[in-house]
Amino acid sequence: MNTTTSIILDTRRAKQDGTFPVKLRVTHQRKQKYFAIGISLSQTDFDKAQGEKPRGEYKDLKIKFGSLEARAIKVIEKLPEFSFEAFEKRFLEKKQSGQDVYSYYDRYIDSLKQEGRVGTASSYQTSLNSLKSFHPKKLSFAKVNAEFLLAYERWMLSRGNSQTSVGIYLRTLRALFNLAIEEGVLDKKDYPFGKRKYQIPAGRNIKKALTLEDIQKIFDYQPVSESEAWSRDLWLFSYLCNGINVKDIARLKYRNIEGDKITFIRAKTERTAKKNLKPVVAILTPEAKEILERWGLKPRHAETYVFGILTNSVTPEREMKLVQQAVKNINKYIKRIAVALGIEKEVTTYTARHSFSTILKRSGAPIEFISESLGHQDLKTTEYYLDSFEDDVKKQYAGLLTNFKKSH
Repeated sequence: MNTTTSIILDTRRAKQDGTFPVKLRVTHQRKQKYFAIGISLSQTDFDKAQGEKPRGEYKDLKIKFGSLEARAIKVIEKLPEFSFEAFEKRFLEKKQSGQDVYSYYDRYIDSLKQEGRVGTASSYQTSLNSLKSFHPKKLSFAKVNAEFLLAYERWMLSRGNSQTSVGIYLRTLRALFNLAIEEGVLDKKDYPFGKRKYQIPAGRNIKKALTLEDIQKIFDYQPVSESEAWSRDLWLFSYLCNGINVKDIARLKYRNIEGDKITFIRAKTERTAKKNLKPVVAILTPEAKEILERWGLKPRHAETYVFGILTNSVTPEREMKLVQQAVKNINKYIKRIAVALGIEKEVTTYTARHSFSTILKRSGAPIEFISESLGHQDLKTTEYYLDSFEDDVKKQYAGLLTNFKKSH
């Protein structure tokens, strides 16, 4: 075959962000033509993706490049006579019809499971099951337009689902559209989300944070059983340690504890953040140290899980089940405690994280500090977490508007 292909970085003109487009180069009888594949990288990132043993995102990129080139070679082999025009027509036709939505879901769910991200895989599977209930037949990307998405939203709501659920399911679909565009299977013009198209509904931000008064009640509560004591203490540990979630509590080992602080990488971001993962640092207050002393496993070896929720060498599937059971137990008893204390809001493990961030906000802490403490990658995520101020605080500030009256 006198026609060759290769994946190259087109460095002739940089984009505004300093990256260059990655292209498929087809060479025939010393003539070359370039085809954009919808990916842009820096020279350094491209070199890493093309290296012998790339890891993480670079490994994913290398697989994508190989898949695209293999597809191009198949198109060339099937052409009776090569011409760039014939290749482009067949290649773009193949690109448009190469994958359907459900097969993309299946492939992505499999890749998540292979990475050990079984919780995320479960979320995508739930979204896929819902879409299949709405549209049982094969679903092409072309079929998914603003009208289709609006019809799906109405169907979901008519069956008693909330706007929040609709948003959760459709954000996974949006992520797959972005992936298909990135892989060159779709063109950006076929993207059905965004302004003047379909906008995913935002869930209602229900107040989840407790007041400082309610948190004091939980601190002062005298548990009636060991299960209550364990659940109350782990809830408080989450609140005291930057709103750390139960999965990260379960993953804590003694090597994460040094002096008056714990340092850890959030499980939620360790495989999804692209680079420069920043560890979360939580200061251990005297109360948090007391909880560690009460419930921490002994002897304290560096590789021992602190709270004994997990054991060494558990599979990702087993880890998910153990964490889910711990969350279930904590929620069961912390809800009982809340009822006994007359706390009207629903109290769960999630409430501890929201309470941590909101109490800091009400105390005047900068949002940048709160964001870093929570381990968020951007401030928008933090702003969503932060609860609104209590009415008495609003009244206090409103009174300042006419403070001049008090000087007369």
